[in-house]
Amino acid sequence: MSLNIELARRNMIEQQVRPWDVLDSRVLEALSAIRREDFVPAGGRQLAFADIELPLGHGEAMMKPVVEGRILQAAAAEKSDRVLEVGTGSGFLTACLARLAAEVVSIDQHADFVEAARVRLAGAGVRNANVETAEAVHGYAPKHAFDVMVVTGAVATLPTRWREWVKPGGRLVAVVGESPVQRAILFTRNASGNWSEQPVFETDLSYLRNAAPVVRFAL
Repeated sequence: MSLNIELARRNMIEQQVRPWDVLDSRVLEALSAIRREDFVPAGGRQLAFADIELPLGHGEAMMKPVVEGRILQAAAAEKSDRVLEVGTGSGFLTACLARLAAEVVSIDQHADFVEAARVRLAGAGVRNANVETAEAVHGYAPKHAFDVMVVTGAVATLPTRWREWVKPGGRLVAVVGESPVQRAILFTRNASGNWSEQPVFETDLSYLRNAAPVVRFAL
């Protein structure tokens, strides 16, 4: 174990994530326990703990640690929860969710991301996450509803059909809006099936496929 790596990890938590109001001890423990350096793109190990997005290919990027922390905190996954993650990316957030929850199903539109994430998750000893190749906006149809849903790419508006993927009493965290002004929103479904919305923080992420704003032409 490299002392410098562990120092960098601790600094990421204490100087980036915690000051951005990520105070949930379970989230901080997950971010500390999962070896982020094993999930970054090839050649990016030295930047694993930097406060920047890391390119993954296909125009996608690994989110900043602070954004990952805020999303995990908003999702508030419990040990008994079944979680759906839309946008596997590197697999790091998948691993964190798996540490917090009972089971994770993660989907990504890029087959090479899925294969790489499976290898990384297996290497990290994660056994309660299943990663699949699927397009979420129009193509994916889950076999059951989930307690928690986390979306790691932006959508201009939340697809209506996603709401049926979350159980009554469940939560959905998604980044919604038009770049460069987007907001992470916590959508909560109560026991009666009605929804409420709570803005959590502002950010700017790449759009999921088929989720970008409609281009408007002016004459």
